[in-house]
Amino acid sequence: QVQLVESGGGLVQAGVFLRLSCVASEKTVRINAMGWYHQAPGKQRDLVATITQGGSTNYADSVKGRFTIDISNAKKTVYLQMNSLRPEDTGVYYCFASLRDGNSASYSDYWGQGTQVTVSS
Repeated sequence: QVQLVESGGGLVQAGVFLRLSCVASEKTVRINAMGWYHQAPGKQRDLVATITQGGSTNYADSVKGRFTIDISNAKKTVYLQMNSLRPEDTGVYYCFASLRDGNSASYSDYWGQGTQVTVSS
């Protein structure tokens, strides 16, 4: 069973940066796409950014120009560089991946356990 392991969250002041990482536990998987979702306290989980294996990206309007998503296919890792953080960026960030292992004919969706980001004003 593939697991996604996130790291990089923390408590920071507004205006600074954080870099989140998410790595797939199985190095033989093939990536279709990976991404990040954000869940603010009491709110639904919303898309932040996604990136395909080929490098095509998609961002939520609220993070365009501040966040950058990147992927290392070799390392099976997706990164989220979060600059100019705001208090409204506070919440749990979940890693998402559409992956296929060597024995499967189709892609399956996986989620990480989430990493907390808290931005103080």
